[in-house]
Amino acid sequence: MYNKLYITILKFINECKEDNFWVMNKRNWIITTIVFSQFACGSLWFAGNAVIHDLIEAFQLPDSSLSHLTSAVQFGFITGTLTFALLTISDRFSPSKVFFASALAGALTNLLTTIGNHDLTTLFLLRFATGFFLAGIYPVGMKISSDYYEKGLGKALGFLVGALVLGTASPHLLKSITEHMNWKYVILLTSGFSVLGGTLILLFVPDGPYRKKSQHLDLHAFYQIFKNKNVRSAAFGYFGHMWELYTFWAFTPFILSTYIKLHSVITFNIPLLSFIIIAVGCLSCILGGYFSQIFGSKKTAFTALFLSGTCCLISPFMFNICMPLFLAFLIFWGMAVVADSPQFSTLVAQNAPEEYKGTALTIVNCIGFAITIVSIEVFNLLIGDIPSNYLFCVLAIGPILGLIAMYRQKITG
Repeated sequence: MYNKLYITILKFINECKEDNFWVMNKRNWIITTIVFSQFACGSLWFAGNAVIHDLIEAFQLPDSSLSHLTSAVQFGFITGTLTFALLTISDRFSPSKVFFASALAGALTNLLTTIGNHDLTTLFLLRFATGFFLAGIYPVGMKISSDYYEKGLGKALGFLVGALVLGTASPHLLKSITEHMNWKYVILLTSGFSVLGGTLILLFVPDGPYRKKSQHLDLHAFYQIFKNKNVRSAAFGYFGHMWELYTFWAFTPFILSTYIKLHSVITFNIPLLSFIIIAVGCLSCILGGYFSQIFGSKKTAFTALFLSGTCCLISPFMFNICMPLFLAFLIFWGMAVVADSPQFSTLVAQNAPEEYKGTALTIVNCIGFAITIVSIEVFNLLIGDIPSNYLFCVLAIGPILGLIAMYRQKITG
């Protein structure tokens, strides 16, 4: 194992030398553009979460608004992915143009949050619309990458999902930086990032050499995709992962505030730490991409899912340890909770029929994000009924079921 790791490190160094690192070849420039654009557009996702307390104060919203507005984005994303999948949009039309149009539309619906006087209903609808257009960004970005990589897709998606993680975390950083400024600056900046990301894709990322265009609308695509037992197994692992992921991200500030309540003498910058805990998943996605080249995507995903599930189970005990160890635990959890995501997507893309690759990624994302709504709302309902430090054990349900699904079925990858 160590020899394989050593050989892989040497191979990576040699590739950098051959490319002269600074003088990257055309494909490297393209994947870099996709990664940056995914980061920029991904900032739309948690823009509302980062300023939730400002929204509650500005529009006199109920305290439960965090879970409802988070679920609105997820519900919009589900609706969008279902629409994109049923109409096989990313397989029938240029993915780069779909990405660009979605980035502009998402930026607009996000920006409308700053205009006029809102209540929970109008904010819910705006966040829903933003989530809908994110369906043309996240899975379509993976589709674009898969059109450029016949081999090494796990590494490419590691960078891509890592960028999305960093983009998702960025509103918390913006909130920390602009803490004493108007909350609308966070929304304006994230909308601007999205326009920039979409424009870069349109201008510099043409359709990939491995793209196979679907010529017609096929409403049987869903059935064709899930007939494949390898796709099913990878999808079930992904579904278990999604039960945990977005609830952990959405309630990261809640974890930190709970620790403060249990240790009244301790205070820290919650927005900044929330950014760090979520953003560190970017690093683990990239590392997971390299590990997938050594051990395969299945083993990499299985290991990460096992580690994050373990974090769920031991979380009650972590609230009683000293602050440095507690923060180290959360950072480790932030790495483990998302490292498997690009590898599950890789397994789906590798095992799906070629002409339905984009649709397969979109459908699996659709179902996965539907699960996040259930998880977030269940978690929100349990607040007050279960001691706060025991709540995150509920998230272990997903990883456990996902691990069972993967263990029972041998996946190629």
